[in-house]
Amino acid sequence: MFLVIPAIDLRGGRCVRLRQGKYEEETVYYDDPVKMAKLWRVQNAKVLHVVDLDAALGQGVNNSAIIRRITESLDIPVQVGGGIRTMADIDAALECGVYRVILGTSAVTNPDLVSEAVKKHGASRIVVGIDAHNGEAKVQGWTEGSGKDAVEMALDMEARGCRRIVYTDISRDGTMEGPNLDAYARLGSALTRCRITASGGVGSFHDLLALQDMKSVGIDSVIVGRALYEDTFPCQKTWCWNYKEQVDLDCFSSAPSRAD
Repeated sequence: MFLVIPAIDLRGGRCVRLRQGKYEEETVYYDDPVKMAKLWRVQNAKVLHVVDLDAALGQGVNNSAIIRRITESLDIPVQVGGGIRTMADIDAALECGVYRVILGTSAVTNPDLVSEAVKKHGASRIVVGIDAHNGEAKVQGWTEGSGKDAVEMALDMEARGCRRIVYTDISRDGTMEGPNLDAYARLGSALTRCRITASGGVGSFHDLLALQDMKSVGIDSVIVGRALYEDTFPCQKTWCWNYKEQVDLDCFSSAPSRAD
């Protein structure tokens, strides 16, 4: 099954989106991230993607308390990235109910941490996030270059036991101009054991269909942010997105799984 994963980016305790990773180009979409998480769940999300932008930059107060409230409010896996740079950070995130931890900057600066984390917690709980611009992995909340080729880095992470890569093309992120299919094809063709979650650029259901057609190179899911928040999909017109204050956010919409 090809998964569409809603994104919640946290900054200053609010639900925001950036354009191309630029903090000065921030749009605030909702003041209550916990309610936002519940809304995506009511709309039948199977996984939620959360990024702590404050922690990623190492500025201000992180959003760990909000993340804990999100995980306690939902019955689906929540994956979290942003500012997770030590084993203690990983342990703390998992302890507060996060299902998968995403290592970004730390995977670049301290790749041995990936090996150790996979060994300690298992490959299903540790994900590597590669945020790339022109093929170069970026670090520190996308503000600095690393000098490392994104595909070469992914191959190293795969050799260290990683089995999922979240790959974000920074130039497309928040633009809704379409995903970088060529970049995903290059990455997927190089890897042999990792699955790939695409991120960045989705603006329509045509983009979702294009990514779904890339299953042969390991693309099995996509993170969508701005396109969902700006109501660009036709089916959203009949969803509860426009009636957030009237919806029972504790009444999830998934039917029980049928027994095989």
